[in-house]
Amino acid sequence: MRIAAAFLVAALVAAPAPAADIYDRAVAHAGRDADDLQRDKLDHPADILRFSAIQPGMQVADFFAADGYYSELLSHVVGAKGHVLLINNKPYDDFAKNAWKERIEKHHLANVEHVTVDPAKMGLADASLDAVIMIKVYHDLYWVAPEDGWPKIEAGLVLDQIARALKPGGVVLVVDHSAQPGAGATVAGKLHRIDEDFARKDFEAHGFAFVKSSDLLRRPDDQRDLVSYKGPALGKTDRWVYLFRRVN
Repeated sequence: MRIAAAFLVAALVAAPAPAADIYDRAVAHAGRDADDLQRDKLDHPADILRFSAIQPGMQVADFFAADGYYSELLSHVVGAKGHVLLINNKPYDDFAKNAWKERIEKHHLANVEHVTVDPAKMGLADASLDAVIMIKVYHDLYWVAPEDGWPKIEAGLVLDQIARALKPGGVVLVVDHSAQPGAGATVAGKLHRIDEDFARKDFEAHGFAFVKSSDLLRRPDDQRDLVSYKGPALGKTDRWVYLFRRVN
C-alpha cells in the first residue's frame, strides 16, 4: 500500500499543470502595473472574465471603466480582431484623473477606444456589442450627489440603451458590493452597495434574462453595513457576480 501511495504522489507531482487559457494569459501579460497586480489578488480577474465567456474577436464595452483596469485585460482577451469600448462619463474621467489615457498609450492598446458620454444618451449603435461588463459600478446608477459632481442618472434608461446595443444573445457581466437583503437601491449613495435581488429584477425588467451567478467574490464575514470603498470594509466586501443575457 505504501508503494502504491508513493507512486500516486509521484504521478501527481509529475503531472503537467493545466495549460493557461486566454484569461490567464491576459492577466499574466508582461508589463502590467504594480497596482493592478495588487488588485488582482482581490478581484480574481481571470476567473471573472472566464465566467463571462468573452472570446477573441468580440466587441465589448467596459461601462464606467474608470482607469481601464479591466479594459486592458479585455484588450488581450478579444485580441486584434476584437474591440473594447472604454466608457466613462465626465465624473468617472475626473475620478480616474484620466489615467485611462496613460494606460492605453503606455500599453499600446490599439483595440481599446475611450469615450466620454452622457449616460442619458450614450450613442451606442444598435446590436453592435457582444458583451458589456459593469464592475462595481451598477450601484452608481442609483447614486445622486450633485454637490459632488454626480448628477441623477435614469438607471432604466441606461439599461435600455445597453440592451439595444447588445447583439441578440449578448451578455452583461455585473459585479457589485452586496447590500443587506431588502435594501434595494436605498444605500447606493450612502454605502456604495446594492441589493442583489433588486439588481436581478432590475435587469430582468429591462430586457435581460438571468443566466448564472458566481460565489467567487463572496465574503460571508462582511456585515454589509459599511461604506464599500474605504475604511475597514475596503477590499473586504461581499460581492455578488451575475451574468445576464439579452432576451432575443
